[in-house]
Amino acid sequence: MSRKSALINVMEGAARKAARSLLRDFGEVENLQVSKKGPADFVSAADLKAEQVLKAELSRARPSFGFHMEESGDTPAADGHSRWIVDPLDGTTNFLHGIPHFAISIALEQNGELIAGIVYEPTRDEMYWAERGIGAFVNYRRLRVSSRQVLKEAVLGTGIPHLGRPRSGAFSAELATLMPLVAGVRRFGTASLDLAYVASGRFDGFWEHGLAAWDIAAGIILVREAGGLVSDLEGGQNMLENGHIVAANDQLYPLLARTLKSVERPAESMADVSR
Repeated sequence: MSRKSALINVMEGAARKAARSLLRDFGEVENLQVSKKGPADFVSAADLKAEQVLKAELSRARPSFGFHMEESGDTPAADGHSRWIVDPLDGTTNFLHGIPHFAISIALEQNGELIAGIVYEPTRDEMYWAERGIGAFVNYRRLRVSSRQVLKEAVLGTGIPHLGRPRSGAFSAELATLMPLVAGVRRFGTASLDLAYVASGRFDGFWEHGLAAWDIAAGIILVREAGGLVSDLEGGQNMLENGHIVAANDQLYPLLARTLKSVERPAESMADVSR
């Protein structure tokens, strides 16, 4: 068990405060399914409200830090080198449909390096947190990536391109290549939790394309501090910029990354995958 630092306590406090309003709103979603207005506007308002709570709480604790946020965009850092990367509601579609699998994600980046992160799943009260050099935890339990060494025993997480998103051809090719090689592939719809599941050993690996920095920043440091490896599709460290990510334990990462690189994708998908 590790004591949480002041920094982690700040992040956790902000997340828990924002989660209270999200849980109240989540309880109303089912009633809105049959309303004339529908739930979409309600969920957008819930997302924005949670972001406002997070920004207020984090600003009060660290007034010199900047922000990179899903709804309100970028706020420059007064100290010139620290910014919060925040997703107030990762898994919006799950939330919208009354599926209890969504999270708040907060990461701290300083001088271009991820320093700390939390992913909070409020319906199960699971607070995943990690700080560079300290380790990764869920609540107060230490996390380690899985120890599986062969793909045929591995369960992988991924994201499926949805309506209005490109890369469906590339994804289909990747899925067709990987499915015969692994024990299973899961699509839960919340990238931050997918990465937290890699860190905790629930998933053995994860890959997805076209994600935003706020979807994955906290999850990246969770995986790293739990002993896993993370890169973009080309093996580089530009995940926050290009939105493509591969993560796994240290034994499976080379196999997963190599397999994904070997996939023959449709020509029309290549620009999307390598953007």
